[in-house]
Amino acid sequence: MSFKPKSFSIKNWKEDDRPREKLVSKGKEVLSDAELIAILIGSGSREESAVGLAKRIITHVNNNLNELSKLSLNDLMQFKGIGEAKAVTIITALELGRRRRLEEALIKPEIKSSKAVFEIMQPIIGDLPHEEFWVLYLNNSNKIIYKNQLSTGGITGTLVDVRLLFKKAVELSAVAIILSHNHPSGGLKPSVSDKNLTIKIQKAGEILDIKVLDHLIITEKTYFSFADNNLV
Repeated sequence: MSFKPKSFSIKNWKEDDRPREKLVSKGKEVLSDAELIAILIGSGSREESAVGLAKRIITHVNNNLNELSKLSLNDLMQFKGIGEAKAVTIITALELGRRRRLEEALIKPEIKSSKAVFEIMQPIIGDLPHEEFWVLYLNNSNKIIYKNQLSTGGITGTLVDVRLLFKKAVELSAVAIILSHNHPSGGLKPSVSDKNLTIKIQKAGEILDIKVLDHLIITEKTYFSFADNNLV
């Protein structure tokens, strides 16, 4: 007599264990990251439930959704049970989340603190594997009138053309600027070149009467503010 193993499809679970039904009855906030990913996956295999597979994936990235978002299509497909369609679904959901954060940042143009700058720039450069240098151009009400990627570089640095920075500032009639760049390594300590560049830009700004209000080093989870540490 042959025995056919039960399917681990979500519809065969106990009602309290079904993430879809749990979301409907109790709300999205009560679901774990693994349960939300399991809904995206839809079904597991005879050997493993969708939640089990989701837990395996999220554990691989140390329960960090930002790290999960960095996995490529091929990376995800290395997990047994994840084919191209499921990998595409996961990547799509995470990308939508990233774009939502970016849109939220765009509707908060007034700068009142270094934290406000971090909230605007982190979705843009916080998760990048390479360095980028950005400038926020402000009017006399400390509202952002333009955001500009001045340069992009490698893992350890990027070159900045100060002339182009202030050319744009003059074109926009900006009265102040805020500098920001990311450290892919996660380190927050400003390098000697970071400090020297900030001083160079400050001196050029003094001639044009354009203030450098701050320079932020952005990482995935936090930031370093030159202004908060009395370096500008």
